Amino acid sequence: MKKIALLFALVLPYSLLGQKESPYTTDFLTDASLIGGATVINTWGLLVIKDKKPLTEEKLSALNAEDIWFVDRWSAGNYDEKASSASDIPLYTSIAVPLIFALNKDTRQHMGQLSIMYVEAVGLSLATFTVSSGFIEKSRPKVYNPNLSLDEKLESNNQRSFFSGHVAAAAASTFFAAQVYADFYPNSKAKPYIWAGAALLPAAVGYYRVKGGNHFLSDAIVGYVIGATSGILIPRLHRRKDSNLKIAPEVGFGYQGIGIQYTF
Repeated sequence: MKKIALLFALVLPYSLLGQKESPYTTDFLTDASLIGGATVINTWGLLVIKDKKPLTEEKLSALNAEDIWFVDRWSAGNYDEKASSASDIPLYTSIAVPLIFALNKDTRQHMGQLSIMYVEAVGLSLATFTVSSGFIEKSRPKVYNPNLSLDEKLESNNQRSFFSGHVAAAAASTFFAAQVYADFYPNSKAKPYIWAGAALLPAAVGYYRVKGGNHFLSDAIVGYVIGATSGILIPRLHRRKDSNLKIAPEVGFGYQGIGIQYTF
């Protein structure tokens, strides 16, 4: 038994040499609070969306494309079902990108940790989306299309233009993957290409969502920024050297949200 114990003590350090240390650290209280808070906010937002009233004929008749901000005015009336369906391709591709870490020997051993972080990144962006979509009244561009039937225009789903949840989810996924890659391989020459790919995929989702008449350009841009921010922020929150950055859900009188604190 002593010989086996001695052999194990000699071999173990060498076996660990092949394992790449994770640049991240996780904390049960912080991660459970973040995931729990995002879940609560998402549930609340979905309930608000469920009870959201559809556009009335009176409000529909009052809509005028000339009243739209010039940045978005050109896309009023867009309607293309094929483009809407095509947006699913870069969306699902984006969501699947982080799964590549399960194939890499350096990151595969940390998949439990990375999975938790990924859920947080997407959950944070979707929590923002559901609340915004539930409370903000903004008609989709296709509502301005004269060829769309009245019944289609009055669907409650058409009052959820702001902002694009598809783009937010795609950006959160790809920018999360790019940030994790950059943290595991800070000296990699492939980083510019990784970041370029991370930027292009959600941009493609946004292009098809705007072309399909589901969102205005500003809706896609806001979704892009929120998704990219959460995708980058979550890995940086968990960096070992960034322990002074803290995120936690906040509940107060009349509001719910997620607080971000950085101690200098």
